[in-house]
Amino acid sequence: MRVFERIDLLRDHGISLLVELIKRPAVNPAYGGEGEYEKAMFLYETIREWGFDDIKVINVPDSRAKGGVRPNVLAFIKGSVEDKFWILTHLDVVPPGDLSAWTVTKPFEPVIKNGKVYGRGAEDNGQSLVSSLVAAKSLLDEGVRPRRTVILAFVSDEEAGSKYGLGYLVENYKYMFSKSDVALVPDYGTSDGGFIEVAEKSIVWIKLRIKGIQVHASIPHKGLNPHRVAADYIVALEGLLREKYSARNDLFDPPATTCEPTMVKNPAGSPNIIPGEHEVVYDCRVLPEYSVESLIEDFKAIFSQVSVKHEKIHDNVKYPVLDLEVIERSDAAPPTPVNSTIVKTLVKALQELRGITPRIGGIGGGTVAAFFRRINIPAAVWSTVDDTAHMPNEYAKIENLISDAKVMAYLMLNL
Repeated sequence: MRVFERIDLLRDHGISLLVELIKRPAVNPAYGGEGEYEKAMFLYETIREWGFDDIKVINVPDSRAKGGVRPNVLAFIKGSVEDKFWILTHLDVVPPGDLSAWTVTKPFEPVIKNGKVYGRGAEDNGQSLVSSLVAAKSLLDEGVRPRRTVILAFVSDEEAGSKYGLGYLVENYKYMFSKSDVALVPDYGTSDGGFIEVAEKSIVWIKLRIKGIQVHASIPHKGLNPHRVAADYIVALEGLLREKYSARNDLFDPPATTCEPTMVKNPAGSPNIIPGEHEVVYDCRVLPEYSVESLIEDFKAIFSQVSVKHEKIHDNVKYPVLDLEVIERSDAAPPTPVNSTIVKTLVKALQELRGITPRIGGIGGGTVAAFFRRINIPAAVWSTVDDTAHMPNEYAKIENLISDAKVMAYLMLNL
């Protein structure tokens, strides 16, 4: 097909574009960066003469960012029907981290080596961003129209909650979104491209501060050791999870709700002090079948049960005391039906172009596909990546960039 042949001819063009994008740091202001302005303006100037039917730049005010705005760039190719096919990638990146760990190149000085492009943002999300552009350019260059109207959305703020990106667009530009639309979010994948994500668990991080009574460790009977309370609490909570949250959903791996203690600290500062406080943070990934609110209430109820056997009065205050803080929460969106048009067509594309039948499932993490799913737009999360995102020496395989562009072009022509 001419379009696929054109994609092969655009190989060097795509590599050069990825290199230029990496050169323009777009570290999210939430992590101390300047934001996406320079990168977005370079992208806009690059594609404005390609022949898109329309290009919109939607700037969201943010005083922390360079230019005072967080830009979102939308490029349109009008199809034969009004229904839209969104391909959404993000412009922002995370900080480089430990610079000494970057042994191939500096984070924003990309190099091409062994068929890979190295640099911060190469995989997350530069590879897929460029793949979507190469796919679109192949149609534009060949004068081929998609069936649906294609919107390439290059958004800000994905790495810090999407308040200035897709979340803003969904809230303030409702007219652009329709239940007849479909979406591809190429921001998660496997090294063979053989997995399509259609569902995500709810995420909730819960910080628990269990307050006891501080004393010298030689006289424990005069105090209340919050570590002992926490130990009983953790055991009781595990029992609750096994009994009440025991459902399995084989879309996910693991197929269950998980709640793991991840961070622990106390203010003792010395081996001979029983501290007055024990702090533990739980990371919970909750199957969509369950209510996050109910889980939080169960956290509180379990403490009430456990605290009874440890109860002491000190200075007219009853101990132990629990302070519970939800430090992060994202409730699961409805899963994308496995028989939806986007999923079925993506499966067909992978079968025809790569000779593989992909596995369809869910993940414990979260992506911006949730914004589409919450407004009843079926969204598939898929790409071909080696999972180097957020790591030092992050890279994108050039072959993945080109082969994913062909899949995206297939979707543009067949959805």
